[in-house]
Amino acid sequence: MKNKKLHIMALILTILAEFIGVKSFKIGVGTMSLLPMLYALIFGILLSPSFFNIAKEKDMKDAGSLIGLTLMLLMAKYGTNIGPTLPQIIKASPALILQELGNVGTVFLGVPIAVLIGLRREAIGGAHSVAREPNVALIGEKFGLDSEEGQGVLGVYIVGTVFGTIFVGLMVSFLAAYTPLHPYALAMASGVGSASMMTAGVGSLVIMYPEMTEMLTAFGATSNMLSGLDGLYMSIWVSLPLAEWLYKKTYRLKYGNLPEEPIKREGI
Repeated sequence: MKNKKLHIMALILTILAEFIGVKSFKIGVGTMSLLPMLYALIFGILLSPSFFNIAKEKDMKDAGSLIGLTLMLLMAKYGTNIGPTLPQIIKASPALILQELGNVGTVFLGVPIAVLIGLRREAIGGAHSVAREPNVALIGEKFGLDSEEGQGVLGVYIVGTVFGTIFVGLMVSFLAAYTPLHPYALAMASGVGSASMMTAGVGSLVIMYPEMTEMLTAFGATSNMLSGLDGLYMSIWVSLPLAEWLYKKTYRLKYGNLPEEPIKREGI
């Protein structure tokens, strides 16, 4: 009850954001979709001490401390999806399952650039994946969200929330219009583990190929489901260790010595 004000503000912002709903409009060959999650984020920023000062500094700190708890509930929800969707996973093609190797691309591209422009271990948290909810939970469990890695993954998470749907929607529209890639492949590629990004990508394709609506939606949803299920394990076993290894190599290349080892939490 000590965070009653915080919960009331969160509830009001959620209701307002859902009331506004999804707003879509065309930009050139693409379609940009603005989703309720974006409105809630903007409203929350406006309530902060930097703007209207409705949410005090204590409220902001308390909200940050509750992120881990809410993500635990979300991860539990993801876990309930595994059993019912096993038949779909088994039937999925190798292309759908192996698409998670695309996370390795974010490591090789993001970590060196981040280190070269001056970031430290934030590069590991921010570049080991597309930084959606399961990845935030992973970094929070292993390093803590108040760590440098936690700051990195939360930074990319926020940027993805604000610009991710716009980027995916426009990029998919551009690729569909100007490349020979099949719409099914683009729908599959939209399923990166974010429901909002997948919706934006598939929504753009549906507008361009209305006769394929059912199949495009199926490919996008299945791909997104698989990304949410096996993407976390790909991060644990492949992309996160690779990001840490590449960070050390790039750090040594730039500074001439190895970085200090972080203090890791018990668990993963």
